[in-house]
Amino acid sequence: MVAQKKNLKIIPLGGLGEIGKNITVFEYDEDMIIVDCGIAFPEDDMLGIDLVIPDTTYLKENKERLKGIILTHGHEDHIGAVPYVLRDVMAPIFGTRLTLGLLENKLIEHKLDSKVDLQTVQAGETIQLGVFKVEFIRSSHSIADTVALAIHTPVGIIVHTADFKIDYSPIEGKPIDLPRFAELGSQGVLLLMCDSTNIEREGYTMSESTVGESFERIFANVKSRIIVATFASNIHRVQQIINAAIKFNRKVAVCGRSMVNVVGVARNLGYLKAPEEIFIDIKDINQYTPEQLMIVTTGSQGEPMSALTRMAASNHRQVQIMPGDLVVISATPIPGNEKMVSRVINQLFEKGAKVVYEALADIHVSGHACKEELKLIHNIVRPKYFMPVHGEYRHLKQHAFFAHKMGMPIENTFVMSIGQILEMNSDEAKIAGKVPSGSIFVDGLGVGDVGNIVMRDRKHLSQDGLVIVIIMIEKQTGAILSNPDIISRGFIYVRDSDELVQQMRQIVKNTLSKHEGKKWGVIKGTVKDELKGFLYAKIKRNPMILPVIIEI
Repeated sequence: MVAQKKNLKIIPLGGLGEIGKNITVFEYDEDMIIVDCGIAFPEDDMLGIDLVIPDTTYLKENKERLKGIILTHGHEDHIGAVPYVLRDVMAPIFGTRLTLGLLENKLIEHKLDSKVDLQTVQAGETIQLGVFKVEFIRSSHSIADTVALAIHTPVGIIVHTADFKIDYSPIEGKPIDLPRFAELGSQGVLLLMCDSTNIEREGYTMSESTVGESFERIFANVKSRIIVATFASNIHRVQQIINAAIKFNRKVAVCGRSMVNVVGVARNLGYLKAPEEIFIDIKDINQYTPEQLMIVTTGSQGEPMSALTRMAASNHRQVQIMPGDLVVISATPIPGNEKMVSRVINQLFEKGAKVVYEALADIHVSGHACKEELKLIHNIVRPKYFMPVHGEYRHLKQHAFFAHKMGMPIENTFVMSIGQILEMNSDEAKIAGKVPSGSIFVDGLGVGDVGNIVMRDRKHLSQDGLVIVIIMIEKQTGAILSNPDIISRGFIYVRDSDELVQQMRQIVKNTLSKHEGKKWGVIKGTVKDELKGFLYAKIKRNPMILPVIIEI
């Protein structure tokens, strides 16, 4: 009797059909590993939510099998959820020096630094985790120390590009290790999992080094103060900003919590190279003339609480925008952030600043591969099966079409949804079932306590407002002691003389007289329904109505 083949299971718990929240489970027999563990930022309709993390119920149910967590790079959408997941699931974590350096700051904040086993790896190394051999491949992205992965499993080799681009002239270190990708292709790759973010962009992504040349052109002969906003994690971009500051004899003040944290870690680990004396505290900027200053700040996405947004709104404690300031926004708005970025740019112009952004100059390049780079990876890896990752649904679908045009059989391409299980061995692959998955909301210190019902109520309040009806009743007789009190928030401004308020009070009194002696729950429900119908018929509004009965 021939033994039945065991299958490898690949289960994305995030990062598909969405931007961010990247996390994928690889499972064979009794062994399991995780690749990345990131957050997503809340969408516009997620009112009051700070972060979105993946639902890791499946990991909790199988935590004894987990051999390790592998991190490909230090961006929030790949490491941000680690502290939350470690509350329920503990395992050694493997990553490069900068990635773990950035993670360590988060673990200290969450008081987890003493509990976690962090293992530093370098590109070119291979580690053994149960049946899995995980090989780290040198890559390029918009953050230093990024790696791709070759996961050697009992059924074949899985190549996971993670976020990448092909930069032949990187700011620091060697280019992406294309020869190793080609070697793996020659050995035979079972599955390619490839970044889909820029699948809709033709050609090649420009080298990061081109941005430095643009900075030098823009900063030359500027006599005013220079403020540059960019992603804190883009160490190579920050390095080029600092290089320009050195060239033009300017001091550098770092502004914004995440920028201060990342620059501090990068300097300590040697990823940012600059003389100590070039840096000054943001509190000391008034001791220097405008032509001696450059401020590097967060806020390139127009985030409401970011440093640049507060400067633009005149709410920043240390930095006030002055006429003549040169503000450079070195980033492209993430989809959904365009309005916020535009608002900040307008406010800066109104304050007399000169603003340079991507539409006006080459001051940003993407960290993700465009079509020609993706074509190269597909051609040298030559996988049997293909699974597009990291992108919204349209990106995944476009990448699948792209692979099909390059010769990949359509039946060998898997456009997955989060929670779906891809089962495969050396002979076949199929989607086989689903595990619990989804999103968990983080609101302040609460994790998961804000669910769909709370979010529905928040949306209702934000759109229609709130009416509270306070009814005073005599405890013994149930008689109404006074006119019902009407309190409104976000609906109308309540005045006792308002005709609408008087009508609402009368409706409440009539309802109470009709239902005298009934249970409070029935009375509250009836008052709510009567007022709801009246207000919609009268003014076509639908506020949240909360009746409150007080016994005296």
